[in-house]
Amino acid sequence: MDLKITEVGPRDGLQNESKQISTADKLSFIQKLSESGIKNIEATSFVKKEAIPQLGDAKELSASLDFQKNSNYSALTPNLKGYEAAIASGFKEVAVFTAASESFTKKNINRTILESIEGFREIFKQAQKDGIRVRGYVSTVIDCPYEGKIAPSKVLDVTKILLDQGAYEISLGETIGTAVPSEVEALLKLLLKEIPSAKLAGHFHDTYSMAIANVHKSYEMGIRSFDSSAGGLGGCPYAKGASGNLATEDLVYYFHKSGIQTGIDLEKLVQASKFMEEILGRKLTSKAYIALRSKMVAS
Repeated sequence: MDLKITEVGPRDGLQNESKQISTADKLSFIQKLSESGIKNIEATSFVKKEAIPQLGDAKELSASLDFQKNSNYSALTPNLKGYEAAIASGFKEVAVFTAASESFTKKNINRTILESIEGFREIFKQAQKDGIRVRGYVSTVIDCPYEGKIAPSKVLDVTKILLDQGAYEISLGETIGTAVPSEVEALLKLLLKEIPSAKLAGHFHDTYSMAIANVHKSYEMGIRSFDSSAGGLGGCPYAKGASGNLATEDLVYYFHKSGIQTGIDLEKLVQASKFMEEILGRKLTSKAYIALRSKMVAS
């Protein structure tokens, strides 16, 4: 399996920003990310505007996306209504979201894990009829801010249910960024006994600067799909101190220096992050972004 990077900045990265970002600026950000060579971009989420105001323009944004270009755009859809809106807007891939922690799921969407998964059944059935790919997110795969350590067996159970329903890939969300490689190894050892590596992706947060180390361990164990966010945008509103996703610049720099090509132009990626940094009016946190931007300014 070739290396796959899914850019989640436009959705996961921006959804909790307090400053309202215009649809035009979101579109420019997505276009710049696409121009850098990123093939998989999670563009938005079809949720109620009251729930996540920042993503309340999903339909307007989608109307300007070029679905014929090289990039594969996806959208998060929490229910059948959201799914139908996404498909009507042109998306050929959607994502559904649950967790391995009952407390986290309850705080997040006010449902149990099984209730959340039951709510996806209609999406999976309709997606099969429509020929739409569905990606699953399972959050809190190592630690939960409310329950503490999560047993790998819980992650396995939820992952298998989503795959059985029809998900083509499961993104394993290390939501609060506390994991170290030995914990990731223990989780993957269990999962890979029953699930092919091609059906798993790593989604790491960098709260304790462990994300790249966890990517390295995952790659060693056969994982070839990873999520990241330009500039390190994003966090988790339900996880205190979870200050950001793994930065795409950090991930791409790591792979390129390791002799593993991604097809992504780092300079163009930095320009995309710089654009959003200026829109937000605050500094982005990615170490690679800061270093590369400084080099570009100096030259």
